[in-house]
Amino acid sequence: MEFLMIAAAGLMQSFCDNLSPNAAPGFLSSLCKNENIATDLGAHLSSAANVWLPGSTTFNTATTRWSSLDAPGISVVVEVATENDVAETVKYANANNLPFLAYNGGHGAIETLGAIENGIEIWLGKLTSVSIAEDGQTATFGGGIRSKQVTDALWAAGKQTVTGACECTSLLGPGLGGGHGFLQGQYGLIADQFESLNMVLANGTQVTVNKDSELWWAVKGAGHNFGIVTSVTSKIYDVQNDGLWSYKSFYYTYDKVEELYNAINRYLGTGKKQAMNLMNYSFFFNYPAIDPNHPVIAFFILQQGVGAVEEKYAEPFEKIGPIMSTGGKGTYKDLPTWTSNADDSLPCQKLGLVNARFPVDLQSYNPSAQRLAFDAFTNFTQKFPAFNNSLVLFEGYSTQGVQNIQADSTAFSHREGNLLVTPLIIYPPTDRKRDLQGSRFGEHLRQVLYHGSGQDEMHSYVNYAFGSEGPEAWYGYEPWRLERLRSLKAKYDPKGRFNFYAPFDRRKVHSPHYPSRKKVYISN
Repeated sequence: MEFLMIAAAGLMQSFCDNLSPNAAPGFLSSLCKNENIATDLGAHLSSAANVWLPGSTTFNTATTRWSSLDAPGISVVVEVATENDVAETVKYANANNLPFLAYNGGHGAIETLGAIENGIEIWLGKLTSVSIAEDGQTATFGGGIRSKQVTDALWAAGKQTVTGACECTSLLGPGLGGGHGFLQGQYGLIADQFESLNMVLANGTQVTVNKDSELWWAVKGAGHNFGIVTSVTSKIYDVQNDGLWSYKSFYYTYDKVEELYNAINRYLGTGKKQAMNLMNYSFFFNYPAIDPNHPVIAFFILQQGVGAVEEKYAEPFEKIGPIMSTGGKGTYKDLPTWTSNADDSLPCQKLGLVNARFPVDLQSYNPSAQRLAFDAFTNFTQKFPAFNNSLVLFEGYSTQGVQNIQADSTAFSHREGNLLVTPLIIYPPTDRKRDLQGSRFGEHLRQVLYHGSGQDEMHSYVNYAFGSEGPEAWYGYEPWRLERLRSLKAKYDPKGRFNFYAPFDRRKVHSPHYPSRKKVYISN
C-alpha cells in the first residue's frame, strides 16, 4: 500500500507540474498544493522523517483524535524524526502562511482547536527517546513520549516520575498545562519536575528554556501557547517501598450519594488534610446490568506503601453498604489498570465519539450539590440515551507536593484546588443540535457543582477545558498573570502562531457550541 502511495505521489507531482492553476480548481487544487508541500518541505527533513497526505492509512492514523468535536482541519502530516525536523516544518509553515499544530496523543479536546483549517500536523510520535543521567537525578525524554513509555523506561531502572494518570496520553501535553498525576502528593505536578526544555519557537528558532530563561515561568502551566517542546529534562526519583500500592473499590446505588461524599470529606479529607500516600477517585456512570433506571457510583481508594488499604480508610465505606466491593495490591504500574486508564482501557480508545469535558476545581464536596448533579445526570441520560456513556468524574489526588510550591512561581495558578471535577459528556457525533444539547448538559452539571461549592471564582484545569471558560478560569484571575503572559506572547509569538490551544486573548476563545456563559440550560 505504501509503495502504491509513493508511486501515486510521483504521478501526482507530474500532473500538478503540468497543470495551470486555472485548470485545477477546488479538490484538484488542494491535492496539488499538498503534493507541493510534500515535495518542497520533504527536501529539508531528515531521512527518517515522512510526509503523509490524505488517503494514506498513516495519515488517517496520525490525524485521528480522542474527541471528534471541533477537530482541527489537517491537510498534511509531517512525521518528524529529529528536533531539527520540527524547526524546519515551522519555518516552512511560516513562509507559506499555513497553520500548524503539534500532535502527541491526540487527547486535547478543547474546541479552540477547531479554528485550524488546512493545517500542517507536526506528528511527534517518533521523538520517544529516554536518557537517564549518570547521577540518577534526572532523565531526558523526547517530546513525543507517552506516559506509559516514561513509566516503563524508568521502572526498568528503579526510577519513577510524575506523569498523567492515563497511560495513553503524552507526558508533555498535560505537562505544559501543569499536569496532575498519581505521584503529585509527593513531588508536585508534571511541570514542577521540569529542569529544562528544548523548544521550537513560533519563528522556527530552536532554544533551550530553563530557570534562567524569561519563558521558564510561562511554560509551566501555559506552555502550549509558546512553542513545541522537542525534548524535556525532568527530575526522577527512586521507586519507594518496592513500588507497592493497594486499592479498594466500591460500587454504590443512587441512594448513597450524600452518605458517600460526606464520608470522603470526613474520613479521607481533601487538600493538606489528605494523607500524602492516599488518593480517591469516583465517577457517576450508567450500568444497566446493576440498575437500568439510575446511574451507579464507582469509588476507589488508592494507597501507597501498604499491602492492603488500611481499615481506618476502608471500613467507613463498607458500612455505607456498597452493592459490591473488591481490593488488591500491586505496584505503581497497576494504577492505570485499576482506574480504567490503561492503554487498553476503554477511555484510551479513539472510537470517533465526542468527548467533551467541563472541569471545575473544588475544595471539598457539598453532598447536596452532589445529589443535584447526580439527579440531573440521571434525568438527562435516561431521557436522551445517546448520552448514556457520559460520566461525571471526581479525582481526589493528594495535593501536598502541589501546594508546597509558590503559586506565583509558575503560570499554573490554581494550586489551591483540592479536587479535580469533570463532567465528561460522551456521544456519537450527528449535528449541531446534538452538540448544543451536549454542551449545555455539561455546562449545567459544572454550574451545579460550582455553585454548590460557594467559591467566588471558577477554576478550570486547562488540559480538560471545553473552551468556553476563558483565560481567567484557565490561568488565574489576578490581573498581573494575564498581563505577564500576554507580554511574553507579544515578544515570542507576535503573530499568534500558537493561538489554537486555550489562547490568552478572550476574543480568540470561540464557543460555537455553547452560546453564553451567563445562562445555564438543561433539558428535562
